[in-house]
Amino acid sequence: MMWFVAALIGMAAVAWGFRFAGQLATGNAPRFRDMPFGVAYGYVIAVAILAWLIWAYMQARSADPLIANKFFFLRIAIEGFLIFAAAAWLFRLLGRKVGTAWSRKMFRAMPLTAAFGILTILIYALLAIFAGLIAPYGQEEVIAGAAANIVPGGDPAMGGNPDFPLGTDQIGRDILSRLIYGAQNTVGIAFVTTALAFLLGGTFGFLAATLGGWLDQILSRMVDVLMAIPSLIFALLLMTIASVWAPQLGIPLTVFMIVIIAVIDSTRVYRLARAVGQNIVVMDYIEAAKLRGEGMGYLVFKEILPNATAPLLAEFGLRFCFVFLTIASLSFLGVGIQPPLADWGTMVRDLASFVNFAQFAPLAATAPLLAAGAIALLTVAVNFVVDWMLQKSSGLKE
Repeated sequence: MMWFVAALIGMAAVAWGFRFAGQLATGNAPRFRDMPFGVAYGYVIAVAILAWLIWAYMQARSADPLIANKFFFLRIAIEGFLIFAAAAWLFRLLGRKVGTAWSRKMFRAMPLTAAFGILTILIYALLAIFAGLIAPYGQEEVIAGAAANIVPGGDPAMGGNPDFPLGTDQIGRDILSRLIYGAQNTVGIAFVTTALAFLLGGTFGFLAATLGGWLDQILSRMVDVLMAIPSLIFALLLMTIASVWAPQLGIPLTVFMIVIIAVIDSTRVYRLARAVGQNIVVMDYIEAAKLRGEGMGYLVFKEILPNATAPLLAEFGLRFCFVFLTIASLSFLGVGIQPPLADWGTMVRDLASFVNFAQFAPLAATAPLLAAGAIALLTVAVNFVVDWMLQKSSGLKE
């Protein structure tokens, strides 16, 4: 603690010296003259963190395994960040050269974070669509002759196998194949659930905004009741009940999960659609459409929906992330996507024992982290795209 406090005080002195030296060197230019001390302090902290990251990365490349293992995951994070940043830059550069005039214009105005998000989403989509062609084994296949619990890394000295670079699970299934199929199951089900939530919430929200009166009051009070209950706890309770009904009715539990999560999340969509719809229905062109004798379907789908597209698209991206994480959480708790289907949440739970290898063989401990990282990466990518869409729809400029 004393070293930490001393470092903060030392960086504060360096920040003051940095700002003072900048004022002298530039003849008291506005950039340094008007710079608050907090900004100068932030620059110094950023440089200190960057220097520490460089030092830690060099330690991770050390020939001593004991030292390198301590910084293994930091090295993976740094190298992954650099690789993804370079891939996003090349993807944006390609998009500016190839495609239609509209797409090239979009890529020219696209920040690097949005390019990274779109590239990541495309990769996930390809994995989900062509999982059967990409995966070396089936998601349910117990590989004949393969041992169970083969650790990742492919090092026979550590219990690995070069034929299974990510190892096998507790019953001898290939983790790499299940990770690829997890994109198909988890992401695909999350997309269907989010689309159903928007169909329900958007339809009732626009109807409540357009008709008002008793329909608006009934729907809004029902939504208030549902939103008052914590969504994950409510979903867990309903899924526990559905797990008893599903075998009796002969309906897969996954279908119950889709409907339950869609209904719970449609309440958030309802609130947004109703608020946006109420701002639109008072416009003059809505009154003109009513005077022309247009029906309810025309008002909702031809007048209100096109003018509410931007906020709904942004909410779709955010809601997809929440649904995606909810499905992973339910699967982790054992009531989500059911075996033998591959699911990232279930994989994190089932492969958690590999974390015990982290101290002396970090690569062997990556099995549960790969599934967790896949969830986190897609969530970040979708939010990057949503942020860009919000910026475009709001008309704000950098």
